[in-house]
Amino acid sequence: MSDLRQAALDFHEFPKPGKIEVTPTKSLATQRDLALAYSPGVAEPCLDIQADPAKAYRYTSKGNLVAVISNGSAVLGLGNIGALAGKPVMEGKGVLFKKFAGVDVFDIEIDEKDPDKLVEIIASLEPTFGGINLEDIKAPECFYIEQKLRERMHIPVFHDDQHGTAIISSAAVLNGLRIVGKKIEDVRLVASGAGAASIACLNLLVSLGMKRENIVVCDSKGVIYKNRDDRMDDTKKLYAIDDNGKRTLGDVIENADIFLGCSAKGVLTAEMVKSMAASPLILALANPDPEITPPEAKAARADAIVCTGRSDYPNQVNNVLCFPFIFRGALDVSATTINEEMKMAAVHAIADLALAEQSEVVTSAYGGNEVSFGPDYIIPKPFDPRLIVRIAPAVAKAAMDSGVATRPITDWDAYLETLTQFVYKTNLFMKPVFDQAKKDKKRVLLADGEETRILHAVQEISGLGIAYPVLVGRNDVIQQKIKKLGLKIEVGTDFDVLSTDNPEIFEKCWSLYHNKMKRNGVTAAMAKRRMMNNSAAIGSALLELDYADAMLCGLVGTYSSSLSLLTEIVGVKDNVKVPATVNGLVLADRNLFLADTFVNTDPDVEELAEITLMAAEEVRRFGIEPQVALISHSNYGSSDHPSAVKMRQVLRLVNQLDPTLIIDGEMHCDVALTESLRNEIMPDSPLKGAANLLIMPNMESARISLNLLQGTHTPITIGPILMGIKKPAHILTSKSSVRRIINMVAVAAVKAQQA
Repeated sequence: MSDLRQAALDFHEFPKPGKIEVTPTKSLATQRDLALAYSPGVAEPCLDIQADPAKAYRYTSKGNLVAVISNGSAVLGLGNIGALAGKPVMEGKGVLFKKFAGVDVFDIEIDEKDPDKLVEIIASLEPTFGGINLEDIKAPECFYIEQKLRERMHIPVFHDDQHGTAIISSAAVLNGLRIVGKKIEDVRLVASGAGAASIACLNLLVSLGMKRENIVVCDSKGVIYKNRDDRMDDTKKLYAIDDNGKRTLGDVIENADIFLGCSAKGVLTAEMVKSMAASPLILALANPDPEITPPEAKAARADAIVCTGRSDYPNQVNNVLCFPFIFRGALDVSATTINEEMKMAAVHAIADLALAEQSEVVTSAYGGNEVSFGPDYIIPKPFDPRLIVRIAPAVAKAAMDSGVATRPITDWDAYLETLTQFVYKTNLFMKPVFDQAKKDKKRVLLADGEETRILHAVQEISGLGIAYPVLVGRNDVIQQKIKKLGLKIEVGTDFDVLSTDNPEIFEKCWSLYHNKMKRNGVTAAMAKRRMMNNSAAIGSALLELDYADAMLCGLVGTYSSSLSLLTEIVGVKDNVKVPATVNGLVLADRNLFLADTFVNTDPDVEELAEITLMAAEEVRRFGIEPQVALISHSNYGSSDHPSAVKMRQVLRLVNQLDPTLIIDGEMHCDVALTESLRNEIMPDSPLKGAANLLIMPNMESARISLNLLQGTHTPITIGPILMGIKKPAHILTSKSSVRRIINMVAVAAVKAQQA
């Protein structure tokens, strides 16, 4: 525990205190920028907003800005620690908003306990924000504060401790009942705890069909029954039962189908669990320690389905599954409130996502542990990238249908594309390639067909319609993995399999290799051994035998060995001296291509010129006009080192071979990427803006640059794109993600169309 304490303190202190900062969205590099950002230019949007307040959503950040507000009266599991002490929690909430849904946040800690004064303060902030997220305010004041703010304000007000927990818990209940075959209107629920979260959960479950008479609630004093206490809160009175003489949780838990715990550690005992109905659903949500741990509950009842608020147990009820995406959908239609319809839409979207096929991103985020819908996976994981694409549109549509959206979405395809781009930043970059690939679906051979990442990719490729995958591998192994992963793809419909167990296929492959290499000392026996259990060799042979239009290999084995097989079996184009590679990088502020990253150690002038022209052709495939910079340690003749001279000669040769190509050099990287620096040195450079294709003098500099950019900016990489092979083929690296595989399938498919 001491190690965790110090690690948490260090995390919050270094490299700079806190977890958030404000970053400008506009350039402030010149006097003109300052004049537009502030005086005198800023007056123009001010006047427009004065005339039409709705224009605040055009000219300011209001439409994507949420206030996370707390008075620190009920923080996390820490209690009434005060506004200042609660600030780390509010900053953390802001980080989650930004990370998961791209929503900007100001955290506001208010040192005020009086509910009416708090309402006045928060209500006065409406001009600043597009939404209000109330956090860690104690009950029952939180109910009153939220209600008053909802009445006064015309932007969404959402108390996450209530409604976030309610939404996730309700999704868990719906799916738990699906698994055990019970109906929500028939089940009996017992709750421990009557605070904000518990009451909100019960209210939402009633909205979803649970009968109020089937609910019994216990608080710190025991069972809540009518006339128990004259000072009982109105929220508790809603769930007060007729006095039947039962006073404790142990008295009422017998034969209950569901236990909802928002109370304290250890209040639910193993004996109580044993007394519950068949296949009980237990939501033990107390933090940091649940009312009963899953191992304890399972030991008492093997048929129990257990949820907690903790990440180290299955079925984590975590509000991050909800609040970023609720607000994303509400903000995107400028909703005036978050109503019951929007909350119920979120419940169903979350519940349905757990039934969907697995996501490789989720699997990797949780240590490679594969999950599928069942007792230990009834709600999605917080890192599932599909949450925003499922929940935000459902919430936005519910807001529109219920009449609280002031800026309805008119183009749903474009909206979904925007959300998808937020998750997968390559989407916009890859869009021209995807669009072209869909026009004429090609058969793309995936040599490592038994790999989990390949199977996840096939699931996505099938849905995107960018190619028809052909997997190389043992059919029975592939089918077993598909079933284990819970993927919804079928052989013959979504993909084909070329089984390596097929003697006819194996003989065709080794015979082809033998015929091509027999005059290079390769015997029939050597050819068979080379093909045996070598996915790159088999894939290359099958591509050459026209079993598919294009091929990807390389998840298993080294790049150089796979390239050697490709050049031996498929061969290099007749007009190409050497094959080469180019990598695309999706950076925060630009897209950039680098060549040659994987093949040629020290290419000569003719080879580099050829690489430049091939790389430019690849860049055009992305709908981008290449602007090529020849990179060197020298700037326009500042050095006569052989490497610098080589790049000058490359410029002359490329200009002869393709006078239309925009290219310049030799130059430093910063000069290539910064027009102002370049203009100081070479004002008549044909390059405009930043270069988008950097040709490096050798593989060492190319690989170092690629790795440096990947390590510094954590960009998304497309590639390596292999150039110069007779047939479209690419060699993946062993670390390639599912998204990179999908992107490279699209690239291969388009190259096959244009071959």
